[in-house]
Amino acid sequence: MTTAHDCIRIALDRRTFLVASGIGYCGLHLPSLASAAAPTTNGRQRKSARSTLLIWLSGGASHIDTWDMKPDAPAEYRGDFKSITTSAPAIRLCEHLPLVAKQAHNLAVVRSLGHYGRGTGDHHAGYYYNLTGHEPDPTFRALLNDRKPLLGDWPFIGSVVAAKRPVHPYLPQLISLPENPGFPQYTRPGQFAARLGLEYDPVFVMGKLDRPTEFIVPSLALEGDVDVRRLQSRRDLLHVLDNAERLLEKRTDGLSRQQERAFALLTAPQSKSAFDLTKEPLAVREKYGATINGMSMLVARRLVEAAVPFVTVFWMGDPKLDAKCKSGGGWDTHGNNFNCLRDNLLPEFDRAFASLLGDLDDRDLLDETLIVVTSEMGRHPKIGDVRSGGLGGGGRDHWTHCMSVLFAGGGIRGGQAYGASDKIAAYPDTLPTAPEDIAKTIYHAMGIDDLETVDREGKPFQLLADGTPLKKLF
Repeated sequence: MTTAHDCIRIALDRRTFLVASGIGYCGLHLPSLASAAAPTTNGRQRKSARSTLLIWLSGGASHIDTWDMKPDAPAEYRGDFKSITTSAPAIRLCEHLPLVAKQAHNLAVVRSLGHYGRGTGDHHAGYYYNLTGHEPDPTFRALLNDRKPLLGDWPFIGSVVAAKRPVHPYLPQLISLPENPGFPQYTRPGQFAARLGLEYDPVFVMGKLDRPTEFIVPSLALEGDVDVRRLQSRRDLLHVLDNAERLLEKRTDGLSRQQERAFALLTAPQSKSAFDLTKEPLAVREKYGATINGMSMLVARRLVEAAVPFVTVFWMGDPKLDAKCKSGGGWDTHGNNFNCLRDNLLPEFDRAFASLLGDLDDRDLLDETLIVVTSEMGRHPKIGDVRSGGLGGGGRDHWTHCMSVLFAGGGIRGGQAYGASDKIAAYPDTLPTAPEDIAKTIYHAMGIDDLETVDREGKPFQLLADGTPLKKLF
């Protein structure tokens, strides 16, 4: 039996580049899903978003120190930062987000998101719940961060969008960059197509901290003995596909269609061009910031400009920050929370994200591009994580009972706050919201209301039965 680990191993094998490109054959293979019409609002047809760009702040961003600050809370909760006014009267943000504050009129901040005891408080369950909209099953509680992705998992929101939207003429439906989170130690569940089949897995575009303008697209890079001449040979292309098929010991339907699709992706000149940042003026690159996360947001802008249906930017942590922040280099600030946010994380995010919003707005792309900023959890409202020195360590532990999500574009009405947390940002207070509601809101923005599909036996099932879209945001 092919395991999830086998799928991941094969996807990273150069010889089976079509698997890495999301054109492979691991797991269930389902028929293409029909694109849904845009939903109606007050009897009128609403224009759906063309693309979704999900920015994932890996590790768990501190909501109480960024977009849901509590200036009147006791010092042991509110911390060191002050809140500032923004371009939207309803939104106040952290003082270390001055550039984003100027874009707040484009933002909707959901401040009442919680997991309601359905997760484990660990990263794997947080990834899975927020990336799929489905409550983690009991194996997450039993295995915690040892729980690997399984073929029977519920699919990533982006995979559902990829399956539901019309096929892009020359680029993949779903692209994630600049890394595959959790690899190689372990791979976070929730970011794969799982039971939808590997055809709807993301293409992982890899970047490096020390060379932020260079991106490697495994499915579009010809390495070793696979050169252009060889690729042009249909016989060799079929040979590679057949090898991948034999590795998985499984035949699937629609093989010829997938072969043609893979060949088109690998040979289209527009494919590589979309990732070429040398085509951007130096001034634009400098505006985003010369970091891997800044350049990833710039690549993401190029991809939504090219109408890729779903793009995910997983924030790449810097290992040099691990000792300082006890965080793996990302937003998991178990120690030194305030210095890490003020000196490192917030300035990088502020510059890149504000530039992205302004860029999309200037290019008249914001209304047709849904932007979502979230992570696997929030941070503990009370300062002091016992695992990193308690109060003296200045960190915040994991907290899944309350967190925030940012929305922009895609028909969202900017300048609003949706829901509220309690006086110390510990629990939702008004308009409580769950990850399934966030998932349904993304589908609604993308014009996807029909989430029914069929399994291998042709039996219908719902990809997400729970949850309600937050239509008041639109």
